[in-house]
Amino acid sequence: MRIIFSRKGFDSASGGGPSPIVSGRPVSLPIPATRFSQTTYGSLGLEQEVRQASRGRLDAGDLCHHDPMFLQAGECLFGQAGAAQTHLLNQGVRPGDVFLFFGLFADESTGERHHRIFGWMKIEAMRDVAKLSAHEWRSLAARGHPHALGVHGRNDAIWSGSGGIAQSATETLRLTVPGGPCSLWKRPAWLRPGGLSYHDRPDRWQKGGRLLTVSRGQEFVAPIGRRQAPRRWLANRMAEMNG
Repeated sequence: MRIIFSRKGFDSASGGGPSPIVSGRPVSLPIPATRFSQTTYGSLGLEQEVRQASRGRLDAGDLCHHDPMFLQAGECLFGQAGAAQTHLLNQGVRPGDVFLFFGLFADESTGERHHRIFGWMKIEAMRDVAKLSAHEWRSLAARGHPHALGVHGRNDAIWSGSGGIAQSATETLRLTVPGGPCSLWKRPAWLRPGGLSYHDRPDRWQKGGRLLTVSRGQEFVAPIGRRQAPRRWLANRMAEMNG
């Protein structure tokens, strides 16, 4: 089994700032889109949040890349392509593994920027967009999923499964150590040195259970095999997000 820490949403490069925490709940803002989108920030009810987070550069009528897409029936759809998709496949990611979506957020009281987990998906299937049946394509396009509206790469794929979003911004869903910087994480005890893709350098695994994460990258894969400690940790985080 694998846990994938998947970076999504607004940051300084994509959107211009951190996503907000509103009334104690993290609200991940999708990154802006210039094509392959039928979804505006206004249609998601995020007009006020995106205007503030982008400092007025984005508004209700601007298109966004609505992905991952959490549906009312407890289903999640997540598209990936290019080098990130290749990395997932090279790491052996498959049904039964779990994505933990994280992003950059601003503390509701202090404004402190930090990384935190805001959603999850347990993989049930991965579909090659180029091999979708006409019925599958129409269904995904009708939902407005960006990876069904245009080709993002030769290896364009849509991952799907059960999923959910965090209902509160709890301390245990925060990844960044107190005081930051954002890229310095308090890693779970089960996450062993060298046990996360893109983080092989020994100097990243610091004393005191800290991990200096890479500045860019989307998908960080942690193979946990049959170990029980990471499974318990994961189950607790998922239960916490589900409220």
